[in-house]
Amino acid sequence: MSTVPRLPSAVEGQPAHFGTLLAHHPGLAVAFGSTYANFWTQGVLDHPTKETTRIRNARITDCGY
Repeated sequence: MSTVPRLPSAVEGQPAHFGTLLAHHPGLAVAFGSTYANFWTQGVLDHPTKETTRIRNARITDCGY
């Protein structure tokens, strides 16, 4: 899995990364933010389990964030 963005930044003067790519479609950015917030505040898993999963996924995909 590549971590190199395939699209250019939508924010002039900024390198392409997740946030500047979402700026291409502001409505998508809002929807993602809402879904992401619900993921972390709702559900059947506790926060430590979600965080452990997030860290493990980042390590597997060699995510720099």
